[in-house]
Amino acid sequence: MDKPLSAARRRELIVERASRTGLASVEELAGQFDISPSTIRRDLARLHADGRLARTYGGAIPAVAHPESSLRERLQESTAQKSAISDRAAALVGDGEVVLLDGGSTVLQLAYAVHDRSPLTVVTAALHIMQALASAPGVVVECLGGRLREMSDSMVGPIAEAALERMTFDKVFLGADGVDAVRGICEADREQARLKELMVRSSEEVVVLADATKLGAAPFHAWTRLGADWTLVTDAAATAEQLAPFEERGVRVIVAP
Repeated sequence: MDKPLSAARRRELIVERASRTGLASVEELAGQFDISPSTIRRDLARLHADGRLARTYGGAIPAVAHPESSLRERLQESTAQKSAISDRAAALVGDGEVVLLDGGSTVLQLAYAVHDRSPLTVVTAALHIMQALASAPGVVVECLGGRLREMSDSMVGPIAEAALERMTFDKVFLGADGVDAVRGICEADREQARLKELMVRSSEEVVVLADATKLGAAPFHAWTRLGADWTLVTDAAATAEQLAPFEERGVRVIVAP
C-alpha cells in the first residue's frame, strides 16, 4: 500500500508545478492530488504566506520579481491589440512563401489569420501553432524537433537549433516578452533566445509582433539581437515616445489600427 503523501511534500510538488507551467490552478491541483479544493486553497495560502507562491484568481503563480507568464496566461492578455497586430502582420505574408512562425499568443493569432491561405508553407517549433494550422487545407506545416519547454509550449535545444541551421525562410514572425531598439528581443529563457537568434539568421525578412506594453520593456536578462534591418508591428496604443528609438535606428514600424 502506498504511503500517503504528506502535506509538506504536497506543497513542494505544488511549487514545482507552478514553476514548471507558470500557473497552478486550484481545480487542476485538486484533481492531481485527489483532495478537496479547500485543502488546496489552504496549501496555497500557506505557500503565499511563506513567500513561495503569489496568489491569483483561482490559483497561484511563482513568486519571483518578474515571473514569466505561461502561454495560457498570455492568451487572456491584450486580446484586442494582439488581434489587430496579427491581422496587419498577415498582410505581409505572400502566397507561396515559406515562413517561420515563432510561438506565443500574438503569433498564434497570426497563425489563425493565415489559416485559409494557399499555397503557404509554415515552419514552427511551437505546438500551439501546429495545432492551429493542422486543419488548414492549403498550408504545409513543418515541425522543428527538440525538447518541449512547457512554459512556452515550444521546442528548444540542439535538435531544433540543428534543423534551423540547415533551412532558410522568406520571413520569420517573432513574438517577444519585451523589445528594445538596441538590444533586440528580451526573453525569459536563454535557450529560447538562442533559438530566436538562429531564426533571425535563417530568414530574409524579420518581423517582430509586440503590443505597446512590450516596447522598451526588459523584464528578463536573455536577449536576441535583431541586426539593422527588421520590421516592428505594434498596436495603436504605442506612443510617439515609445516608437522614436526604433524609428531612429531605421526599423520599419507598422502600427495596426
